[in-house]
Amino acid sequence: MPAPHHREGPTMRRAERLFRLVDELRTRHVTRADDLARTLEVSPRTIYRDIAHLQASGLPIDGEAGVGYLLQPGFDLPAMTFTHDQIEALALGLAIAASLDDPDLSLAAHEARAKLQAALPRPETRRLADAPFFALRRSTGAPVHARLIRRAIRQRRVVQIDYTDGQARTSTRRLHPLAIWAMAEGWMFSGWCELRADFRTWRFDRVQALILTPDCFPEDPARSLAAFLARESCDTAAP
Repeated sequence: MPAPHHREGPTMRRAERLFRLVDELRTRHVTRADDLARTLEVSPRTIYRDIAHLQASGLPIDGEAGVGYLLQPGFDLPAMTFTHDQIEALALGLAIAASLDDPDLSLAAHEARAKLQAALPRPETRRLADAPFFALRRSTGAPVHARLIRRAIRQRRVVQIDYTDGQARTSTRRLHPLAIWAMAEGWMFSGWCELRADFRTWRFDRVQALILTPDCFPEDPARSLAAFLARESCDTAAP
């Protein structure tokens, strides 16, 4: 079934394509029409026409057909310009957050949706609340320590926990929290464990006690969320 914006007629399709084209030019150096055409899934001839239209509209695009195009530095799109796919992605994320039994996140999701809705062009025709995405089920309840872990991630604060593992062994350890996961099997959080000197993932329901310490952990690329995700990706891809 085609995406909803494919049914809105040629004017809306072209307007959205022009926004995407400008966004692509913002993130590239000199770019050939063939490359832009592949990204936007249109013909190079369409790119030539769109570039000519944007130039005639006053956008500072240098270059020509057969050479490449460059959007001059300093030009930017309005902060709240979204494609239909981006709006639907926002709607899905906000619907999930609003459905959680975490009053802080649920309220924040409703407030964020209202702010985004008010800032959208023609908000009466592009309602986030009406997007066809929903949280499939309510959470069984946000973990009691989730608020402190979110704060620790935001402030880069070390936390100390008493934790019981799968073999009923309890240990005390200091952690650098990096991410929270709402998985089918329950809520978890990941980070750097000072005791193991390695990344670990812990289940919220096995945390017996948690303290937000005054200590902050430094930014270290080797112990960052990006490093953790990169290793997880490699572990998943391994045979």
